[in-house]
Amino acid sequence: MGEQEAGATAHGHRAGRPGFATRAVHGAAAPPVGQRPASTPIYQTSTWRFDTLQDFAEVIAQERDGFVYGRGYGNPTVAAFEATMASLEGTGAAMAFDSGMAAVHTVATTLARSGDRIVASPQVYGGTYSLLATVLPRYGIAVDFVDPTDLSAVETALEGAAALYVETIANPLLTVADLAALGALCARTGVPAVVDNTVATPYLCTPAAFGFTHVLHSASKYIGGHSDLIGGAVCASADAVAALGATARETGGAMQPLEAWLCLRGLATLALRVERHCATAQAIAELLAGHRRVTATRYPGLPGDPSHGTGQRILCGGSGGLVAFDLEGGLEAATAFCEALTIPWIGASLGGPHTLVAHPASTTHRQIDPEVRRRQGMGDGFIRLSTGLEDPADLLADIEAALAACG
Repeated sequence: MGEQEAGATAHGHRAGRPGFATRAVHGAAAPPVGQRPASTPIYQTSTWRFDTLQDFAEVIAQERDGFVYGRGYGNPTVAAFEATMASLEGTGAAMAFDSGMAAVHTVATTLARSGDRIVASPQVYGGTYSLLATVLPRYGIAVDFVDPTDLSAVETALEGAAALYVETIANPLLTVADLAALGALCARTGVPAVVDNTVATPYLCTPAAFGFTHVLHSASKYIGGHSDLIGGAVCASADAVAALGATARETGGAMQPLEAWLCLRGLATLALRVERHCATAQAIAELLAGHRRVTATRYPGLPGDPSHGTGQRILCGGSGGLVAFDLEGGLEAATAFCEALTIPWIGASLGGPHTLVAHPASTTHRQIDPEVRRRQGMGDGFIRLSTGLEDPADLLADIEAALAACG
């Protein structure tokens, strides 16, 4: 190398020019772009620069629009996802979270205080059940579990309640909630109506149309659609979302930009994927319903299913991508079936490209007391199957072979 330029230090500093480290930190500048990209940019930043202290003060106080910090103060990529979710669910606004459970927790702790009471369906995801049954009571929030199909019992329980919580299609029993009737009860009693719409997705159901004030999603499932992110969302009015934001900014749990970008990618194909999931699930349910080794099949698309009539009124364009069934022979048969499959994976979650099977009693719903679980309809041979995007004929043949392997 030649001699250093006169006046320069070993790190490239010379009079009139910032040093190496300063240039490395401050030298980057986004090039001007006069065109619109096909994909929403990922604003992978946690903090934002202001020209004046007054600007900073006004934005953090939400006196004007802007971004401050990634823990619930907004991000352009996250905001794009939130706006899309609000549009699809037909609400005034939405807030994105770093998991579905963060969304559930934020809604519960925003609507209820110590001494309050929530009315909830007992047919909910196991993590939600555990939060409602064991975590919230530690902080003085009582939860009454009431069968959502018993409208008289629900109406009685709603008196003085802080919220009603149900799932559009219950995971894993696949009971379809009568959102029209439940929404009307909540409207009459002035109780906020909260629904987890994860399994149905906004493509099959928009609960806000039935009077539900808070529509939740585990975006990790059908919204993301590729089993590569963890996220959640709550769609509600602008005022309701502002209240959620006031809680979330102090407790954390905000979605980050990469996950928001992945969710936007997923939403672009949601309609196509859900149609495929539903069609495959219908075919599998019809196969299972007529098999000698299957003692019960749960799928709203089956004419004999307890939720068939409600599903016809509440759901539009399909009955969801989950199928649940009970095998003769209990846990031993369930184990043999799941381990004989060659295409579906044994694993957690749902709504991705791979077909997945799980034994809820020992995994996703292990938190529920065995007697309670059995009363709900989850026997020891109960299996939940989440359809993927494989060729339906291949899945049907594989399932038939696995059923034969059960003995």
